[in-house]
Amino acid sequence: MPATTVPTTTTTTDLRRVALASLIGTTVEWYDFLVYAAAAGLVFTTQFFPGLEPASALLASFATIGVSFLARPLGGILAGHLGDRIGRRAMLVGTLVLMGGSTTAIGLLPGYATIGVAAPVLLVVLRFLQGISAGGEWGGAALLAVEHAPPGRRGVFGSFPQLGGPFGLVLANLALLTVSASTSKEQFLAWGWRIPFLFSVVLIGAGMVIRAKVAESPVFAELRARRARRGAPLAELVRKHPREVLVATALFVGVNLCGYLLIAFIGSYGTQKLHASSSTMLVVGVTGALEWALWTVLGARWSDRFGRRPLYLVSTIALAAWAFPMFLLLDTGTTAGMLIAVSGLAFGLGTGYGPQAAAYAELFPAAVRYSGASLAYSLGAVLGGGFAPLAAAWLLARTGSSMAVSAYMVAGCVVTFAGILAWRERPAAEREASVGR
Repeated sequence: MPATTVPTTTTTTDLRRVALASLIGTTVEWYDFLVYAAAAGLVFTTQFFPGLEPASALLASFATIGVSFLARPLGGILAGHLGDRIGRRAMLVGTLVLMGGSTTAIGLLPGYATIGVAAPVLLVVLRFLQGISAGGEWGGAALLAVEHAPPGRRGVFGSFPQLGGPFGLVLANLALLTVSASTSKEQFLAWGWRIPFLFSVVLIGAGMVIRAKVAESPVFAELRARRARRGAPLAELVRKHPREVLVATALFVGVNLCGYLLIAFIGSYGTQKLHASSSTMLVVGVTGALEWALWTVLGARWSDRFGRRPLYLVSTIALAAWAFPMFLLLDTGTTAGMLIAVSGLAFGLGTGYGPQAAAYAELFPAAVRYSGASLAYSLGAVLGGGFAPLAAAWLLARTGSSMAVSAYMVAGCVVTFAGILAWRERPAAEREASVGR
């Protein structure tokens, strides 16, 4: 398809609105998604799996996290198809409602003591719905931001939806920390943990108001005006762009695997293995998330200057190199050691996470871009973070050593490194032109 000119009628106010909507919308989405992950290691073992011994209950709880990742490809396929057919903006409203409704329902769900085995079954169903929403959310938010971005600033604008991950983690941990600090341990386990889930209603309302004011992507608007949309974008994607799908999938495996150890594993590891307080581990998680956000912004800016591929190389090497020192520092059991551990992890996460939205947009042509970005993102999440907390807990139980978890991190980085080697990144001028095609 020949290159076309993307409309240039986007004003500074429009750009600010898009950036804010991308940031707040994905923050709300990831708050909902991550408050579950944070609660899985702290609460769900006793609320939904009380009949199991502690180690088995923890594995079962972490397994429910993985269920959502199995749903992500389905969400990515559905939202990608519709997003390439009817637009980015419409799908973002739908995914926000689905995520908010599922999260609120979890907050109202009776525990095992009240409704028996139906409790964990319903929990899995609601987590599956969260996964469908998450599978479709990221692609739309990322493309809306990148396709609105001025030339030379794709990475910067693409970093706004990326910040939803660490900011959502901060909100989730702060919500849990506030409630746990305001209640006794017994009260928190009995009903206090539900408050952060129910708070989702307020956040969803704010996100809907902001997203309703955002204009459709100018790239998609041009496709619609030229009637260049595809009737079966997924079929065309698989037929014509399999290499790009595989590369984009591999690029996400390492950073997502390591990121979910920060999101859902380190907290329970600190409380159960190192006997740190839950408040201490939540503070460690918040600190790591804030630093992750900082490096995400810097990584995105550097990718506009030096290219996406060099930043992925830096990220992957940093994550692999830090894997063993990180757990050695965590195993000191000191607050200082744990803070240093997550600080080093945050650098690797941010420098790989920051360029991602722009990199995905540049990999796929506009007519199949939502389908390509969503599918690759979802598959990378399944292979990377989907079962990372469960795998880490299993490795720790089997070997008794955190070094096995470090080796697991390195293995994920090897997959991403293979994707980087197979990636044929184009020169900057070609990358800029490709976004409007």
